[in-house]
Amino acid sequence: MTDDPIDRTGLPPRYWETTPPGKMTDREWEALCDGCGKCCLNKLEDEDTGEVALTRVACRLLDDATCRCAKYPTRHRYVPECITLDPATIHQHMYWLPQTCAYRLIHEGRPLYNWHPLISGTAETVHRAGVSVRGMTRSEYDVADDDWEDHIIEEPL
Repeated sequence: MTDDPIDRTGLPPRYWETTPPGKMTDREWEALCDGCGKCCLNKLEDEDTGEVALTRVACRLLDDATCRCAKYPTRHRYVPECITLDPATIHQHMYWLPQTCAYRLIHEGRPLYNWHPLISGTAETVHRAGVSVRGMTRSEYDVADDDWEDHIIEEPL
């Protein structure tokens, strides 16, 4: 997995099937990220229905080519409101997590998709499967807040 910015080497095979999220090491938890970039898209929430819509407007730190945060370890310095997703708080974030997100899938007791890097062995499969946001985002620096509605998209599944 040399093309993968997340170190997934040496992890127990299919550990997510036997290890509850609350018992995973930080490294095992982080390795669940598939690198789709959808969590870094700005979202709009309907005040009346609670429905959440994705926009192609991405966090200023998202690298559109890699679908990764350009400053992940220090992201809170630049984007203080960026969430830290962990087993204790995942239930608070389920309403906006992408449908294909491994954290959501594991929380719901569902299997990972075959394109997930932990199964495929390469970080590229999420892009080849067409579920990432590679090449489709606009930086929040380039789109006025009032114009986000013009950039609503369907989640790449």
